[in-house]
Amino acid sequence: MQSKDYIEREDRYGAHNYHPLPVVLERGKDIFVWDVEGKKYYDFLSAYSAVNQGHCHPKIVKAMTDQAQKLTLTSRAFYNSQLGEYEEYITKTFGYDKVLPMNSGAEADETALKLARRWGYDVKGIPDGEAKIIVAAENFHGRTITIISMSTDPDSFKGFGPYTPGFVTIPYNDTDALAKELKDKNVCAFLVEPIQGEAGVFVPDDGYLKKAYDLCKANNVLFIADEVQTGIARTGKMLAVDHEGVRPDVIILGKALSGGAYPISAVLADDEIMMVIKPGEHGSTFGGNPMAAKIAIAALEVIKDEKLAENAEKMGQLFRSEILKIDSDMIELVRGKGLLNAIIIKPKNGKEAWDVCLKMKENGLIAKPTHEHIIRFAPPLTITEKDILESVKIIAKSIKEIENA
Repeated sequence: MQSKDYIEREDRYGAHNYHPLPVVLERGKDIFVWDVEGKKYYDFLSAYSAVNQGHCHPKIVKAMTDQAQKLTLTSRAFYNSQLGEYEEYITKTFGYDKVLPMNSGAEADETALKLARRWGYDVKGIPDGEAKIIVAAENFHGRTITIISMSTDPDSFKGFGPYTPGFVTIPYNDTDALAKELKDKNVCAFLVEPIQGEAGVFVPDDGYLKKAYDLCKANNVLFIADEVQTGIARTGKMLAVDHEGVRPDVIILGKALSGGAYPISAVLADDEIMMVIKPGEHGSTFGGNPMAAKIAIAALEVIKDEKLAENAEKMGQLFRSEILKIDSDMIELVRGKGLLNAIIIKPKNGKEAWDVCLKMKENGLIAKPTHEHIIRFAPPLTITEKDILESVKIIAKSIKEIENA
């Protein structure tokens, strides 16, 4: 079978809820992937930052395969021999009392929302059913009904109502708007992405997160950081909030928590918050399964042992400085932190970000637009200086070919 055959079969039998780049991947190793015809590509998406440790990292794969031969799932109806070790490891790694393990990023976000509301009622004393959570415009926290209820992206929410109430939307990167809404005594939490990834790698002003956190503390409101995409060393620190020395009340993790090997997510908080949830009030059949526990420990160990946060910081600076050297009218803006970066593309000759991505694919590098005019660049954090320089050459070549077409 050729690529077109695989694509046709997916189109025939699969739901059309994605619009993939027309490349059919078969194998991956470190920063590279290969298609079914054997062509090699630099991977500059990293499965939306799930593969921070590189494709098929041997330590993570070994942890998975070793555990798969012993015990894969018990459900939480019983204890298992691996979960406690993982819970101790991750809570000590990030400095929280407790972890609640889930599977997907959206599930972890939903968990945080439930925690915040229950804390609001049981601890803060908000009247039942009246809790409010402040969110930022252009956010992306997942695609469940409740999460899209706080979205401002029509592609996410249009046509799926009625929506879940209880959310107040303010502009991102606007602490004045936050301060105004925090005056409402029924607000229990502020949920925010330290960098808005799906919005196009929107990096807020320096000091925004710290000021927002301080405002929440002054008003007895939980500060919840969605680090599903920005966490696990992607931005040059273990957590993106670490750039400003902020310790959120609740941290949401996912994606690279497994190195791309398995669906693993987690919510971290201290006892005062986490213990408001009692047995039977929340859970997941697969959350905290023994395979997930072993994989997540291995994935976090790789980040630490290989100093991938430090490499992300260094390689991110190099990437942005090299991209800025490209002489092209199509590059309107470059922004990012660590190895989470984006180029805002100015259309030319009827060609947009999608066309640039198609051209980059031809030249051996794959990335994906977010919205019609932004390309996100997020390679595995194992990338070297040599590969950054080679990748930028491919990007520059592709843009020039589009301009001269």
